[in-house]
Order: sequence, then structure tokens, then C-alpha cells
Amino acid sequence: MRLYLVPSPIGNLGDITYRAVEVLKNADAILCEDTRTSSILLRHYAIQKQLVPYHAHNEHTTLPKVIEHLLAGKTLALLTDAGTPGISDPGFLLIRECTRNNIPVECLPGATAFVPALVQSGIPSNSFVFEGFPPLKKGRQTFMKKLAEEERTIILYESPHRLIKTLQELGTYLRTSRQAAVCRELTKIYEETRKGTLEELAAHYEAHPPKGEIVIVVAGKEE
Repeated sequence: MRLYLVPSPIGNLGDITYRAVEVLKNADAILCEDTRTSSILLRHYAIQKQLVPYHAHNEHTTLPKVIEHLLAGKTLALLTDAGTPGISDPGFLLIRECTRNNIPVECLPGATAFVPALVQSGIPSNSFVFEGFPPLKKGRQTFMKKLAEEERTIILYESPHRLIKTLQELGTYLRTSRQAAVCRELTKIYEETRKGTLEELAAHYEAHPPKGEIVIVVAGKEE
């Protein structure tokens, strides 16, 4: 009886640990955020297991059955699309319920997009705050005002079609001269890290519409 949280590669399929592959091979079943995406990784490593959809749209209804299987002695692995389960991905509700039922939970070390983005941004990494995806509408202004007072380096995730708007709003609330970096498609063929002020980055991506998964790193407010 155990739940394993297995980080999956954020792009390059080689970025998975030997231990993660062994855990996936030995699990009784694998919970997948998207079975189609997970199947690509599993086929690559010749892993054949029962795949159970477990994502943001069904986790509340699926959760009781998953806990039932774990309490019956099953070993399950949770695999999200890219990165570590629970970090801007499904996982928290299941972990909390396992804790309530005294079910052992073990998170393997592995890929998380914001770590390489932070390190290669050239922005101080000794103290930082990870805020995930900014609110779409409700609470967005409050969110930006809070970031304006943050002295630690700020890390955000964003979708390509909202990147320009977010960079512009960050410039409005944090000042356009604030240093930042946009890391795109990390570990993939077209990986890119672009550095500059918020104003410069917004102008660049207005001229060159971005694609792919994006991490924004912004310098904190100077004391």
C-alpha cells in the first residue's frame, strides 16, 4: 500500500530517473493526468500497465475509488503531463486524502520546470517565491499589487496566448524597467531563454508571438 508521485519529463524523454522508471514498472496501476500524453513516455520505456485517468476535471469523483484501491493494498503511481504532481498539476487532493487515511505517500525527485528556468535566468536564486499561473480575472489586480511589493525573485507559469498581457501588466504594477526572463519550451528542440526588462520582453513577444510552455522569472523589488 503506497502512492508514488512520479515526476515526468517536461520535454526531453531522457529526463526521467532510473528509479522513476522502476516505480512505474512495479506499480499495480498508473494514474495519469492525460493517458495519451503518458502513453508516449510509457511506450518509450516499454512500460505496460493499467492506466487510470486522474485529472482536474474528474479527481473529486475518482478520489474515493483510488483511496479504496490503496487501502486494499495496491501500489499506485501518479503521473502528470510534465513535471512534478501537485505543482500546478493534480495531486494535492489525493495526497491530503492519503494522509487522512494513513496511506504512505512518496514523492520522487525529478523534473520541475521552474527550477531550471530560475537557475538559468541570471536573476538571484537564493530566495524566491513560486506563484504558479496568475489569476485570469477575479483577484488578478490584487495579485499584481502583491507581486509589486515582493522582494524575492518571482516565478510564474503562463500560457503563450496570455504571455504578452501578463508581461505588460507586470510592467504596469512592478515597473517596466524590472529585470525578467522568459523561458520557453525547456528541454525541447526549440528551447529559448530570453532576458531583459519587462518592457523589452513584452515588445519582443508582440513582434514574435510565442508558442509552447512558458516560465516567467522576475526580479524582486529592491529594498
